[in-house]
Amino acid sequence: MANDKLVRIAMWSGPRNISTAMMRSWGNRPDAFVCDEPFYACYLNATGLEHPGAAEVIATGETNPRNVIERLVGEIPEGLPIFYQKQMTHHLLPEIDRAWLAAVTNCFLIRDPREVIVSYIRKNNDPTLEDVGFVQQAEIFDWVCERTGTIPPVIDARDVLENPRKVLGLLCEAISVEFLEAMLSWPAGPRETDGIWAKHWYREVLTSTTFRRPSSGEAPEVPERLRPVYERSRECYERLYQRRLY
Repeated sequence: MANDKLVRIAMWSGPRNISTAMMRSWGNRPDAFVCDEPFYACYLNATGLEHPGAAEVIATGETNPRNVIERLVGEIPEGLPIFYQKQMTHHLLPEIDRAWLAAVTNCFLIRDPREVIVSYIRKNNDPTLEDVGFVQQAEIFDWVCERTGTIPPVIDARDVLENPRKVLGLLCEAISVEFLEAMLSWPAGPRETDGIWAKHWYREVLTSTTFRRPSSGEAPEVPERLRPVYERSRECYERLYQRRLY
């Protein structure tokens, strides 16, 4: 195996990022098991939000956060040394105990909030500040810094897309995991580890085989009605951006 120590990686991202492509990258390692949004059923069950396929997600998922946490910090599936957890920041609701974060290696995947919001409104025309996850991402980042006395690694989506070998190499170095070329490409198609919601959200990533370079043009402007959401998200994003690996 490429890695001989046990590592549980919690990668904290908001929605409309490259989080699923990043899960594909880690899932293509022979020494890693990946987990797709483990708190999603808890989140939908607690909030009652009408996401696509919500009833199916709740019915087939784990809605007790304590049970989810036991899984995340417990034995790594398939006897592998790396457990990569694709985590959504807004799924970690305030009432969920955070003590378990000290038992995993927390990493943060950020993306320009203008790009996030413009992408999000294609699915939901009126996202709230809570929906886009930047405030929660900053809060989780601060918790990890304060409780562990260390600054967790931060990577930016555009940097990954422009130079995946460099950024993934820096990330692996930061968490003491060997970088593998296998992380740069993967077979197209679904995975058994994909959430049941993949049919609603993963159309593009199912056809992907690598990180796709970003378009050269700038994202469209955020609609005026969402400027307050954008401005507050931008504050959180810029603070973490200053810590990014590059």
